[in-house]
Amino acid sequence: MLVLILFLFLLGCEKQDNRNNDTNPQSNTGNFQPTEEQMEDQPIKIGFAMDTLTEERWLKDRDFFKKSVEDLGAEVEVMASHGDDALQIWQAETMISKGIDLLVIVPHNAESTAAIVEKAHSAGIKVLSYDRLVKNAEVDMYLSYDNEQVGTLQAQAILGIVPKGKYVYIGGAETDNNAHMAKKGVFDVLQSHIEKGDITIVFDQWTKDWEPANAKDNIELALDANNNNIDAVIAANDATAGAVIEVLESRGLAGKIPVAGQDADLAAIQRIVDGTQAMTIYKPIKELTDLAAELAIKLAKDEEIGDVVKVNNGKMEVPSILLSPTIVNQTNIDDTIIADGFHTREEVYLKNNKSD
Repeated sequence: MLVLILFLFLLGCEKQDNRNNDTNPQSNTGNFQPTEEQMEDQPIKIGFAMDTLTEERWLKDRDFFKKSVEDLGAEVEVMASHGDDALQIWQAETMISKGIDLLVIVPHNAESTAAIVEKAHSAGIKVLSYDRLVKNAEVDMYLSYDNEQVGTLQAQAILGIVPKGKYVYIGGAETDNNAHMAKKGVFDVLQSHIEKGDITIVFDQWTKDWEPANAKDNIELALDANNNNIDAVIAANDATAGAVIEVLESRGLAGKIPVAGQDADLAAIQRIVDGTQAMTIYKPIKELTDLAAELAIKLAKDEEIGDVVKVNNGKMEVPSILLSPTIVNQTNIDDTIIADGFHTREEVYLKNNKSD
C-alpha cells in the first residue's frame, strides 16, 4: 500500500510539471518583450501630418518626402486634414497611437497644433515642424525656407518694375505663421518707400485658408474700391496670384498690372511665360524633403543634428534650419526650375505651343 501511494504521488507531480512546461511558453509568448537589438532591427516609422493636398506644391512635398524616407530605410504614414484643425489633431493622435517614432507636421493653425506637440511629447515622440512653424510649443526642430526672405524678394522684384504707385497686398492665411513672416519681409522693404510717399498700400487683406476663391473676393474688393486704378499686386502664393490674375483678365488688366507669387507652380510659370504674372519664388522642394527625411531619422535616433539657427515661436527658441529661396522670372526659368527638373520645358511651354 505504501509503495502504491508513493507511486501515485510521484505520477501526479510529473503531470503537474508537464502542465507547467506546456503552458509557460504560451504565457511568455503573450508577454513577449523585444530586446534592444530586435527593436533596432525594426524600421523607423515617421508620421507626416499635412494640412492640405489641394495645391500642386503639397503633392510634391508628400511624394518627395515619402520617397526620401523610404530610400533611407524608414517607413512613413501620411495624413492630410484639408484645413480642419480638429481633424489634424485627431490624425496626429491616431499616428501617435500606432507607435510612430517621430512626427513631422505641417500645421494648418500655428496655434492650435501646439496641442499635438504636447500629445506627442507625452508619448515620448519628438516633433519636426515642416515648412510652417508651430507656435507656443516646445517643438524639437523646425525646417523651412526663409519665409521672411520670400517676402523680401517679392517686394524687391515688384519695386524694380513699379517703383511708385498704388500697391495691393493679398496675404495668405492669418492662421499660418509663414504668411506673417512673408508679409513682414514685404513690408520691411516697402516701408521706406511708403514713408516717402512713393508707394501707397490701397488694400491689404489676409486670404482665409489660402483659398483662391477668397483671394478672388479680395482683389475684386480692391479693384472696385480703387476704380481699377492699381499699379501692382503682391500675392502670398501662386494659387492666390492665379485668382488675382483671373479677375484682372476679366477686367482687361492682365499683363498690365504686375503680380508677384510664390511656390513656382506650373500654372504660375506658364503665366510668367505669358507675361500675366511678373515673378514667383522658387523653393526647391526635393532639397527640403531630402533634408527633412534625414533630420526626422536623426531626431528619432536621438542623434546630433549639427549647426542650427534659433527661431522664436512665442514659447522657446526653436532649433531651426532655414534654406534660401530663389526669384524666378522670364529671364531665368531655364536656369532654375527646368534645370532642376522641377518642371520640364514641355510642361512650361506647352500652353504656348513653343518648342524653345
